[in-house]
Amino acid sequence: MDNYNSLIIKTLFIIIPIIFLSCEKEITVDLPEPEQRLVVEGWIEQGDYATVILTKNMPYFGKTDSTTLVQMINFPATVTLSNGEISETLIKTLNFDYFPPIIYRGTIIKGEIGKTYYLTINSEGKQLTASTTIPPPVKFDSLRFLLDKNSDSLGTIWAKFTDNPSEKNYYRIFSKRLNRDKKMIPILGSVYDDIFFNGLSLSFNIYRGYDTFTDIDGINNDKEFSKYRLGDTVVIKLCTLDKEHFDFWYTVEYEVYYGENPFVNPIPIKSNIKGGGLGIWGGYGANYDTLILK
Repeated sequence: MDNYNSLIIKTLFIIIPIIFLSCEKEITVDLPEPEQRLVVEGWIEQGDYATVILTKNMPYFGKTDSTTLVQMINFPATVTLSNGEISETLIKTLNFDYFPPIIYRGTIIKGEIGKTYYLTINSEGKQLTASTTIPPPVKFDSLRFLLDKNSDSLGTIWAKFTDNPSEKNYYRIFSKRLNRDKKMIPILGSVYDDIFFNGLSLSFNIYRGYDTFTDIDGINNDKEFSKYRLGDTVVIKLCTLDKEHFDFWYTVEYEVYYGENPFVNPIPIKSNIKGGGLGIWGGYGANYDTLILK
């Protein structure tokens, strides 16, 4: 009987793989080429000039080489800004604090609280338009640095804040470590809708964000992940923004943090760019605080 059972088991080990192999069928999916569209990331805050970064979208499985990358970031475009009274053409320049390093920068119109700003982009026969406002800025009640329990050098910044009950507000928070970060970087989970805390005072941690989430190895190997270091000087920027501006960054961050989770429903990334483009043109009412971590 033992020999009989052994023979059955050996036979099954031979037959089962053959059955599965015979059921395999090679499937070829013919993915349609997406329409090439202009992608906009632009902003203006009170007391500063406008900045606009232009790129083109690429197929998810498309070929990526030096030629396609150059075509994605370097193409003719005219970017015009108006505040309803005067207009200016933004100047194309290089700034290696950003990627891609080609940006369009204003030199005449500075942002003012309460005003509306109109953006027009003409490129390769297409015209895109968008508008945004700059809401009044707000301040934190207080900021302080707290070391982690198991660390003598790393910790988070603890913020206290009171929301205005008479206003509908949307917020975004950035930070920059002086002499370590090139520019202001959104914190982890940077956007907030006051629907959950309207008129309330609250306390929360500010976790350091990353300039890009494409360098997964770099993030995984960062011993200071999401933390700030004792002795750093950190600038915290608290911004107010309008609903369309908030909706864009909320949907972008949702996709970044949850997009690969098969149990979470995907949501479309919202945009206020009209004329067939993608992205955002947004205003910030910004307030800056400088904190020496000690």
